[in-house]
Amino acid sequence: MTDQFELTDDQREIQELARRFTADRITPFAAEWDEKHIFPRDTIKAAAELGFASIYVSEESGGINLGRLEAALIMEAMAYGCPSTSAFISIHNMASWMIDRFGGQAVKEKYLPSLVTMDRIASYCLTEPGSGSDAAALKTRAVRDGDHYVVNGTKQFISGGGENEVYVTMVRTGAEGPKGISCLVIEKDMPGVSFGANERKLGWHSQPTAQVIFEDVRIPVDNLVGGEGEGFRIAMMGLDGGRLNIGACSLGGAQRCLDEAIGYTRDRKQFGTAIADFQNTQFLLADMATDLEAARALLYMAAAKVTANAPDKTKFAAMAKRLATDTGSAVADRALQLHGGYGYLMDYPIERFWRDLRVHSILEGTNQVMRMIIGRELTRQ
Repeated sequence: MTDQFELTDDQREIQELARRFTADRITPFAAEWDEKHIFPRDTIKAAAELGFASIYVSEESGGINLGRLEAALIMEAMAYGCPSTSAFISIHNMASWMIDRFGGQAVKEKYLPSLVTMDRIASYCLTEPGSGSDAAALKTRAVRDGDHYVVNGTKQFISGGGENEVYVTMVRTGAEGPKGISCLVIEKDMPGVSFGANERKLGWHSQPTAQVIFEDVRIPVDNLVGGEGEGFRIAMMGLDGGRLNIGACSLGGAQRCLDEAIGYTRDRKQFGTAIADFQNTQFLLADMATDLEAARALLYMAAAKVTANAPDKTKFAAMAKRLATDTGSAVADRALQLHGGYGYLMDYPIERFWRDLRVHSILEGTNQVMRMIIGRELTRQ
């Protein structure tokens, strides 16, 4: 009866590969990346050598063509070392997948070879200063002019903004609303592309975040991904996978916090007794572990549904994202409390994970929007 809940041998091998990479290339350096705001491009590029830049890009396009559960295992493993870096790699994968899944041959040949190797890194540009949760209200406009689109507008909170070379961007080519949105690939060095200052953030210090500004940028028509008016559908399909990955990043980060808390409470003594021997501590650790396993089980099931293109995949992706990210933040908070005053110090990793995981309940759709999606699906006639 338990076989259906076990990972396959191949999945365990992928998970172990990601864990070894994390232990060697991420965990020892993540605190410095955070403290000094270092973007670890060499480490991220090394992940591409393992196929982690093209997890669900087709083999025909040079990817490793895995499912969403395998992607979640990879993101979870890397987030054990640094949620910020793992999430950054997830965003690149989402952008590359959009080009591979929906792009014509010309745009695929132009960008995928360098994205698969991470010689160029991709950002996903949907959010704008005036349209966050209401993504369909975006104002960035692309007007057809012969063999080009002329793009004007601003994107907000873009991971990799100013650093990445490729921007998979949702633009308005038609009327207001979701049916007027299309998807274009825009390059960093195209005339008229500029960037705002790097945002000063609570967490996610290992990756740059900035506005991306388009002023009369001329984009070849061949850079259209999908047809005109299909951009919003593409964006939402990408977010199903993105929500799973960000949930997986929360699980990985929270697992690290739980493990750190177990180690700390075993070593730390108060009143002549290890904190881990107090029943209150054991109850708290038990709840943290139980909540994590419950969120992990839901996320893995949702990943299988997205891979299978199940009719209820979007509902389950929203459920999994909501539960995993809320649980991740709660576990990190309890782990910090178990560390006492030391948990508040940068000498220990807990405060970094506490900061990094907090944003996960906001991005890829806020957890309030996740509840809206779930509630709408539940009450639909």
